[in-house]
Parts: sequence; structure tokens; C-alpha cells
Amino acid sequence: MYTFEGVSVEDRLSIETPFGKPSAPLILAKFGDIPLVFLPRHGQGHTLSPSEVPYAANIYALKQAGVRQLISVSAVGSLQEQYHPRHFVIPDQLYDRTKGTRRSTFFGGGIVGHIGFGDPFCSNLSNILFKAAEEAGATVHRGGTLVCMEGPAFSTRAESNVYREQGHAIIGMTAIPEAKLAREAGLCYATLCMVTDYDVWHETEEDVSVETVIANVRINTVRARKTLEKALQAMDPSRTMCDCHGGEEAIAGAVMTDPKHRGHLAREHLKLVMER
Repeated sequence: MYTFEGVSVEDRLSIETPFGKPSAPLILAKFGDIPLVFLPRHGQGHTLSPSEVPYAANIYALKQAGVRQLISVSAVGSLQEQYHPRHFVIPDQLYDRTKGTRRSTFFGGGIVGHIGFGDPFCSNLSNILFKAAEEAGATVHRGGTLVCMEGPAFSTRAESNVYREQGHAIIGMTAIPEAKLAREAGLCYATLCMVTDYDVWHETEEDVSVETVIANVRINTVRARKTLEKALQAMDPSRTMCDCHGGEEAIAGAVMTDPKHRGHLAREHLKLVMER
């Protein structure tokens, strides 16, 4: 995804975080004058399953490297007829079906915090992505709920049909806890979802398979690169404050633990996360 025209890779940065190592070294690059950081969440060569991705280390490392606006690119399955394979979706809601084994918060170890997460995606960044996808010539849908399942196996037919009946739009495996951690860290977060299949509910289409996913990802990648080019041209690289994460007041108001009872190590680990 970072090989599109106009991007020059400048360095690779290995970072240790209080939450472990990120999935891979951070790739530092530039698009014109805009500084970029790219991180393959599944590791170099796609070696990490969705359950194995070190989400907390990834978000911490990105913030440590100076990232303030984060675009996730994900392959997803469609749960509704109108979201065809090779369409793009910019979701506005999340439905968590992970199993609780993924670290989903930076809080803990002596500091308790409850961040607001009613609207999990940054509307400003999502709007930029939507317009950029339109300009790139993609068929793109704005809004809808992304179901995040544990994986790595795909859904059963029963599960797929329940999600459909609930009205959810698409299904993937990585947005949780990525979006939660980005919110705690004060990063604008939006996701460009590339539809690759109809999961297993569709009566006239083949069931999802790795071969189907990879084939459609390869086709989608051309428009995804063009979408990112357009989005980067529309973004403000100096933007640090946003309504989506609420700034200083939101993060300060999230902490429940009395200051005199906050553990030293937890305070040190959360310094960067709470910095706005």
C-alpha cells in the first residue's frame, strides 16, 4: 500500500514500547511534504493472525513516532446485497465479536480509565476518505456497522445470517481493539474497508475463501492507492485536536483513579498515551 506514486521511503524505525514490540519496524516516508508512517499490522510477510497482532504496541509506537491521524486499510466481507465485492465502505459504527483475549486498553496496572467510544471513527477523517474514494473512481458507501469477529476462521452460516438480520453492513477481524486504542491515544482513526466477498450467507455466490480474498484485494489495491493519494492531498498534516477524541478534557475525565493512588509504572506507561 505504501508503494503508490509520489511516496518516498526514508527510513525504517524499530521501537520498543511498554506494551511490547509492534508488528514490524515502522516505515517512515514522505508524500511530497507530508510525513507518513506505515505499519503492516500483520507483520512483514503476513505472519501474525488477527488475534496475534500486538495492537497496543502498534498504536503506542505510531503515536511515539508522531502520528496523529491514522487510516486503517482492511479487507472485509459483505453482509448485505448492496455491498458488492470490490466496493469500498467507510463504516461509522463497530460491533465487537472478539473474545476478549486481545489487549483493548492502555489503562490498568494501577490506573483505571473509561474513554468515550460512542462514535468509534473520526467523522472528519472518514469524510475525507469517502470523498477521496469517489475521486479515485471507486464505488464507495458511507456509513454502516463493521462487525469485528475473532477469527482466524471465517463465520458460520448461522453467524453470518444473524449479523445480516441485525442490519450490520460488513465483517472483518482487526478493527477491535485498534479503534479503541487509537481513541485512548488521541488519534483520529478511520478505516477504508475493501469488500472482497459475501461471507457465507449468499445463496448464489461462492463462500469466502483465501483465494477469493487475495484475488479481490489485488484488484482493489489499485483504487485503494489512488484513494490514499487523494486523501493525503486533502488532509491537514498539522491537525492535532479533533472532536472525535475530545482532547485533554476527554482523556483527563476518563481516569477514575485518585491521583495519590496511581501506580508509578502505570503513570509512566500512560504519559505518552494521555499527551494531547
